Amino acid sequence: MSKYYLLLFCFIWVANAFLVNAGSEKIRIYEIKKGDFSLKVTNFGNVADVVLGYDTIKEYLNDTRYFGPIVGRVANRIGGAKFTLNGTTYKLDANEGTTTLHGGSRGFSYRVWKVKKLVKDGPIPSITLTYRSADGEEGFPGAVISTVTYAIAATYKLTITMKAMALNKATPVSLAHHTYFNLGGHNSGNILSDEIQIFASKYTPMDSKLIPTGKIETVKDTAYDFLKLQTIKSRFKKLPKGIKGFDMNYDMNNVEQKIMKPIAVVRNKKSGRVLKLWSNAPGMQFYTGNFIGHVKGKGGYHYSDFGGLCLETLGFPDSVNHPNFPSQIIYPGKLFRHVMKFKFST
Repeated sequence: MSKYYLLLFCFIWVANAFLVNAGSEKIRIYEIKKGDFSLKVTNFGNVADVVLGYDTIKEYLNDTRYFGPIVGRVANRIGGAKFTLNGTTYKLDANEGTTTLHGGSRGFSYRVWKVKKLVKDGPIPSITLTYRSADGEEGFPGAVISTVTYAIAATYKLTITMKAMALNKATPVSLAHHTYFNLGGHNSGNILSDEIQIFASKYTPMDSKLIPTGKIETVKDTAYDFLKLQTIKSRFKKLPKGIKGFDMNYDMNNVEQKIMKPIAVVRNKKSGRVLKLWSNAPGMQFYTGNFIGHVKGKGGYHYSDFGGLCLETLGFPDSVNHPNFPSQIIYPGKLFRHVMKFKFST
């Protein structure tokens, strides 16, 4: 199998001429490419997933499964949909029962971003998008300007760089990229036979609402131990009773947020495709698509539970309510910077 076929099969991003007016910005799809490696990005806070996704922008507008978007202002969950900062308690939008998930029902993934710069080809093709979040949006304090840059630094290597700056108040920020990977192809069934290695010896246990308890424990003798490359399904038998699949945050032991570290390796044995991920984030949420349900995706194919896996590098979930977790609070003048590097190979 040639690399061209690999990327054509595993790394084709949804393209469609469907345009939507959203104030002064139109929702469009932009392409950058290097050789036979191409990437198509929408400015609707969303990127057509490398594997699971839809055929039209209209379907992304109604997406509730987070197929490929940038999520924020705070990714993952905030328990009780509230937190206290500098003596003030902020009540957030509760869009998952009593919990705030991925920034609320109108989080960053449901906003139209402005295209700041587009380099379609050349040595380092890239696209940079920006979004200004208003003070009080979804309940969060202070205005924030965020930028996301997708760059093809080399063939089959994708770098995503997220930055954010608080303009007038301290506020929590934790942006993440919510991609569902299936290295066998988006229409190849479930990912349970894929092999994965996660370079983390600790994780943050969660309660029944998927909110961290505040503890940080070793993965040893638990279902969450993927320090050695092994199939996903091989660890299912160790999951606690009533837990359907994996949806867990790992402590990547990197609170500096400056040093890039290896995060995970995923291998599909049947195709021979391999994905490697590096990041500077302190945590990584490993999610096996437990609740995809039954949804029509690209080419009319219907995705089901376990149809894709997510490797969401991010700040610890609910860190605003756990002082012992790496802080996600940024102050005016302080830059938030989150980098991910993906390498695809056979």
